Amino acid sequence: MSLLLLALAACTGQDVIGKLDQQEKRAVYVLVDASDYDNKEFADVQKVLRYLLKTLQPGESLALARIDSGSFSEEDIVARMTFDIRPSLSNAQKRAFLQMLDNFSKQARMSEETDITGGVLQAIEYLNDAGTRSKHILLFSDLKEEEREDHVRDFRVNFSGANVVAMYTDKSKNKETISKAYAKRLVHWQSRVEQGMGNWKQISDLEQLDAIFK
Repeated sequence: MSLLLLALAACTGQDVIGKLDQQEKRAVYVLVDASDYDNKEFADVQKVLRYLLKTLQPGESLALARIDSGSFSEEDIVARMTFDIRPSLSNAQKRAFLQMLDNFSKQARMSEETDITGGVLQAIEYLNDAGTRSKHILLFSDLKEEEREDHVRDFRVNFSGANVVAMYTDKSKNKETISKAYAKRLVHWQSRVEQGMGNWKQISDLEQLDAIFK
């Protein structure tokens, strides 16, 4: 234990150490766009989530939600867990998470509306509640937001130091056209995240998943 922690413990008790430890932990929120659902693409989602379940430690948090409606709600959250500090219970939770992921893959359906901003706002709330310094939002989406007339989505979002990762998805058969359109949306979202005091990155190689936390 460092001299700093010893001094803090002497002054305020062991609760301070527990709070500092919690701040050092990671919380990850995975958003999956169901507007153009594809089994092959969901296999990528499964691969990433299995990596996260293997990587995240007891006391760290993971959530999975789908973007498949015009207005994101609690019903769109598939699973969310803070893994118990006891390894045996943590492992049981991870197995339960995998089961919920499997059920989701079988029941997932396409949707004509995508409230990406609503999903991001929910993710930020979850990450802030987790109380960790290391906060990550993984976006499996083409970033095309289908807005309803009664929804306003062009406003500044406070990302509060969250790390937002665009997981590459290029779903169109017309690769040249979608690549240009997707590139514009990437620039738009990068600007939005960075203006909101967040960090932005894009990952297109699922063999380099350790880049999520770098």
